[in-house]
Amino acid sequence: MTEPHDALDADASIDASIDVGRRGTGRTSLFEFDLASLVGEIEAMGLPRRTAPQLLKWIYEKGVVDFEHMTDLSKNARAQIAARFSTLQGAVVRHQIATDDTQKLLIEWGEIEAPPAESALRITGAMRSEKQTETVMIPTEDRKTACVSSQVGCPVGCKFCASGIGGLDGNLTAGRIVEQVWRMSRLDGVNRISNVVFMGMGEPLANFNNVTQAIRILNAAWGMGIGARKITVSTVGLPAAIRKLCTFDIPVTLALSLHAPFDELRRKIIPWAEYSTIAELLDACQEWFRKTGREITLEYILLGGVNDRAEHAEELARLARSMRANVNLIRYNEVRGMPFLRPTNDDVHVFQEILRERAVNSHIRASRGRDIAAACGQLRHEARTL
Repeated sequence: MTEPHDALDADASIDASIDVGRRGTGRTSLFEFDLASLVGEIEAMGLPRRTAPQLLKWIYEKGVVDFEHMTDLSKNARAQIAARFSTLQGAVVRHQIATDDTQKLLIEWGEIEAPPAESALRITGAMRSEKQTETVMIPTEDRKTACVSSQVGCPVGCKFCASGIGGLDGNLTAGRIVEQVWRMSRLDGVNRISNVVFMGMGEPLANFNNVTQAIRILNAAWGMGIGARKITVSTVGLPAAIRKLCTFDIPVTLALSLHAPFDELRRKIIPWAEYSTIAELLDACQEWFRKTGREITLEYILLGGVNDRAEHAEELARLARSMRANVNLIRYNEVRGMPFLRPTNDDVHVFQEILRERAVNSHIRASRGRDIAAACGQLRHEARTL
């Protein structure tokens, strides 16, 4: 089967042409840069090499993004830097806090170039006037997790998910991905983000270069300092991109959004499943394990009466046992206007028991932030749905 070609960023011109905020601002966000590339920029401006780590320390360690407050830089240096670079590019237009202390930000990114009509990203629907994404902070006793978006909209169009309503507008740049995590770290009571999951709006592996650059910045000691194993990339399944990720030098965690154990059913609920069979996806995941030594997580959203029957659990167990994988079961979170139902607690536990009886390690993910539409599958950037 054929995949969307720019999931691999094979055509750099297409990739650049749909990046949100890459052009037109006249200034590049400092969140875009790793240390080496920023040193090059700074030296090209005729400023001392040490200016680059100073800037990064202000942003990531001290949380300062106003150049005028970076007091160990000369007034002349601050003026040059402000003329060449920006920091925050998004505007928070809504901040919600759930009863379970989950927090959600709706971020407006401003102008965005329309994707090319010939792009293989399967853009659907009319272009939206609001170029917004949502990001979520999920707190537990021992961690604070940022669930970040990688695209404005989503090209995948899962039938049960609100994020893809209206299709895809474009990719977020690496800096705008990092900015989401930085903003979450500055919320009251958060202090530091410990984990990052690419499970927000968009298909991360269809924005491969920007996502991997963002991961480098999030992981770096001079950046957000988040451990590689605490960064999870969740994909609906692009075998070639999974194989490319196998060679990525930062040992992140990989999660496959499977959601159905049979190809026919999977194609009904995930349009992109027409590009790859389950067997092709699992073969790529086997390669992931062989090359990295790290098992994969199979994510499975349980839709009441659709994919939560015993025969589905039995086949899912067979698939999971064919490779080194654990299963993360997710109760469907209702989305207004969609026909799917949340499964009953009894059905969820019976499903899990079937997996465990077949020696498959499985967990039921707690639904967080449902009262502010921040739970899995609910993220949607039209403000009127909030």
